[in-house]
Amino acid sequence: MDHLQGTYNMSIVALSYIIAVAASYVALDLAGRVSAAKSRNNRMLWLISGAFFMGFGIWSMHFVGMLAFKLSAPVSYDLVWVVISIVIAVMASFIALHIVGRDQLGLKRLLIGGTLMAIGIATMHYIGMTAMSVRIYYEPWLFSLSIAIAFIASVAALWLSFYFRKEQSWKGVLYKLGSGLVMGAAIAGMHYTGMAAARYRHGKSVEISSIKMEQEVLAYIIALGTLIILAFVLFGIYLDKRLTSKDDEITNHENWYKSLYDNHQDGIITIDIHSHIIDANPSAHRIMGINLNDYLNKPAAFLLELHAEQYREQARRLFLSSLQQGELQTMETVIIHREGHHVHLSSLSVPVIVDGDVKGTYLIFRDISEEKRSKEKIQQMAYHDELTGLPNRRLLKVTLVETIHQCRLENSPFALLFMDIDRFKIINDSLGHAYGDQFLLMVSERLQQAMIGMHVTIARMGGDEFTLICHGDSSADTPAQIAQRLIEVIQIPYRLKDNDFYVSASIGIAIYPEHGEDAEQLIRNADTAMYEVKRNGKNGYQFYSSQLDEHMMAKVELEADLRKAIKHNELLIHYQPQMNQRTMQIIGIEALLRWNHPEKGIIAPGIFIPIAEETGLIDEIGAWVLREACLQMKRWEQQYSWKIPVSVNLSTQQFHQKHLVREVKNILTETGLSPEFLELEITESMMMDVVRSSQILRELSGLGIRLSMDDFGTGYSSLSYLKMFPIHKLKIDRSFIKDITINDDDRAIVATIIAMAHNLKMNVIAEGVETKEQLQLLMENGCDEIQGYYFSKPIPASEIERLYLVPLNRNEQ
Repeated sequence: MDHLQGTYNMSIVALSYIIAVAASYVALDLAGRVSAAKSRNNRMLWLISGAFFMGFGIWSMHFVGMLAFKLSAPVSYDLVWVVISIVIAVMASFIALHIVGRDQLGLKRLLIGGTLMAIGIATMHYIGMTAMSVRIYYEPWLFSLSIAIAFIASVAALWLSFYFRKEQSWKGVLYKLGSGLVMGAAIAGMHYTGMAAARYRHGKSVEISSIKMEQEVLAYIIALGTLIILAFVLFGIYLDKRLTSKDDEITNHENWYKSLYDNHQDGIITIDIHSHIIDANPSAHRIMGINLNDYLNKPAAFLLELHAEQYREQARRLFLSSLQQGELQTMETVIIHREGHHVHLSSLSVPVIVDGDVKGTYLIFRDISEEKRSKEKIQQMAYHDELTGLPNRRLLKVTLVETIHQCRLENSPFALLFMDIDRFKIINDSLGHAYGDQFLLMVSERLQQAMIGMHVTIARMGGDEFTLICHGDSSADTPAQIAQRLIEVIQIPYRLKDNDFYVSASIGIAIYPEHGEDAEQLIRNADTAMYEVKRNGKNGYQFYSSQLDEHMMAKVELEADLRKAIKHNELLIHYQPQMNQRTMQIIGIEALLRWNHPEKGIIAPGIFIPIAEETGLIDEIGAWVLREACLQMKRWEQQYSWKIPVSVNLSTQQFHQKHLVREVKNILTETGLSPEFLELEITESMMMDVVRSSQILRELSGLGIRLSMDDFGTGYSSLSYLKMFPIHKLKIDRSFIKDITINDDDRAIVATIIAMAHNLKMNVIAEGVETKEQLQLLMENGCDEIQGYYFSKPIPASEIERLYLVPLNRNEQ
């Protein structure tokens, strides 16, 4: 049979491409509506209706494309096959929209979906070709090519639909239009490749109803109808987008609010106008430590039970004011957590106002427990002593001002006690700051224990200074009783570093308003009274009097003059001979510091040495005394060949200097005095830190210097020091010698010291010998050396020369 020849109507071909582009664009939009559908029913509705309109559009492109081809013989179309092809196009569209409407589109799903869609489109096309009333045969390779194009077009269509489905901006419209042009070209390419593969012959009969109409007219009718339908679809999509956009905007705002509500770190409870709890966020559950679901739809008054009792009424008033009057209210409250501990909350009641009417309220609260603890810690650090935990100087002044204000209103007095620990510096310097801190802790604990049951505020001013405010007792002897009690408590020995240490307290007392009407004046006057106690021998208490100001001013002036004394050569050294009690010859000499004040004359060491120690001048003065004594002994050695040791007292501060040994060595080198002619006198209090002290003493002894322990028996140190340290001589304190002739205890102590020293291979020297009877008793007990007014008081170097060295020189001549 002869093949039928045909020609294309290019205007209808172009029309078919337009339909393909329109259908592709609609397909891209439909994919977005399917994926954007919220409910399952809504999604299914869009899926079915979208598949119908998209499938009809694709079918229309194919059918119009077929109508664009006009054979040399008239052709009719079997309606049944036409309908079947439409159904297949709809099914293929359903598959495509179902796939791109998913949340994810992997490669495997894309290829499977593309294959199914390609099969559907190809089947639709070739079934549609079967509807023609001619016999059709296909070129195999073009047929295969059309199937390949269908697959590629389907995969591309699915990917583009998935990629651009949610793009709503004006750029998205351009992207979809460009994609529609590409997809339309691919679909048209598949169709016309399939048409090119077809070969037409006569001989097919149509047995059922067929479409009989002018091809061009039919093509335009179908094209127009399809475009109108697609236009309606696009319009429907546009309306749905607008409505959905409004819904999405509302939903988005709701989601933002819900996210803020649910994820807010503050607890939020929603209460309606009827005072019922209608909602609560997770933070409210966490902060309050309860399951608030048990409280939903319950009266808000149930929440008051969670508050600590003293806060319930305030919380109730805050809530009612917010709900009834529409006023924002804030407060701090405390609730009891289900685990039993208290939680501090910063609470805010925010009314919900709609159209001017209060519809409810939000209770917003934040856990500020940690913030409270931090503030309390900062408060503690700012107003309390870090070491002892006692109120510090700042809090003392605040308390003192408040006490003055109260007592002024009540016209009642109160007492301020200023206490300083005697000999604390010795402990701190000899044992170190760690043990010094431990000691101060022990002191503060004793003070607090002693004041239990008494209305007293104890504060640490710094160092070893403590201040006590005695509140509310106008009894005249109460401050004195408290002071005496403190003195007794402080005197109890302290166990430090396996040894007992003894200290005492000096306490000054000022009474309001007699001794001062403001805080500064009271503190200053109590401090003045305390220093008067120290000046009079320490270990006691003293009430302030106006006469004490004169002593304080004198002390201040003396301190200023002392700073100039070395530069102005006002310091001088007197020397006191030390005698051998058997031969009555001078075997040594002690250098004793004096101050020749230009206005006050000779000032005794007991007056200015404590000032030097307080101000730190003692180091410079001590070095000067050591150097001058060594120079003097070297001059006497050179001039009179006098070779006896000179004794020099070391202060506690000197002894604990890091470079003491080096300084002593340098002075000996500088003056040229041999170490064997220098004797350094130390006190028992310097020996508290055994390890440190023994190292210093061994180094000094290693230089050839002799060491003696001064004031032996007056301290509280262990006798084990005598065997641990390289001590060469013990010096019995004058306090034991004074009453040795009339006091059996003093006599026994002196005899014991002498016997013990001799057993330890040490020499003994007694100071303060003033009478022949004292000398006789010391000689009877075997004391080696004697020093005191019985032989000579401390005298200048010139007197030593006149009385001892010049006669000695004459006798030798």
